[in-house]
Amino acid sequence: MNGESLTPDEERRIREAFEAIPFAHFLGIELGDLRRGTATIYLQLRDELKRNNGVTHGGVVASLVDTAAAFAILSLLNPQETTSTIDLTVHYLRPLLQGRVSTEAQVVRAGRRVLVVSINVFNEDSTLAATALTSFIKLS
Repeated sequence: MNGESLTPDEERRIREAFEAIPFAHFLGIELGDLRRGTATIYLQLRDELKRNNGVTHGGVVASLVDTAAAFAILSLLNPQETTSTIDLTVHYLRPLLQGRVSTEAQVVRAGRRVLVVSINVFNEDSTLAATALTSFIKLS
């Protein structure tokens, strides 16, 4: 969980898993940097993702948070292991209005069954726009 590099095979497995998620493609999420216990994803904001007054919908932000967390966790799992979100708390600090959003996730605790992840969402000016904490459970 210290952010060390993944092996080429590990990174390829994770990127292939990302490519198989239709919802991420629907939103337009791009997978960025991957390291052990961390993941960065990006999203170019567009009108279809906004609510009234040009503000990005909170559900889009929550989806970014959940997706980034899942891929930070995936970097710690064996290929046969899977997880599911068990809770998610998002604090919306600033509206996301335009540009390319970046979301950074870091596993803060990886227990035998439960993994806890801290996530930050930044606007196009690299200003913190949301922060979140989530927990995932390993499934058998």
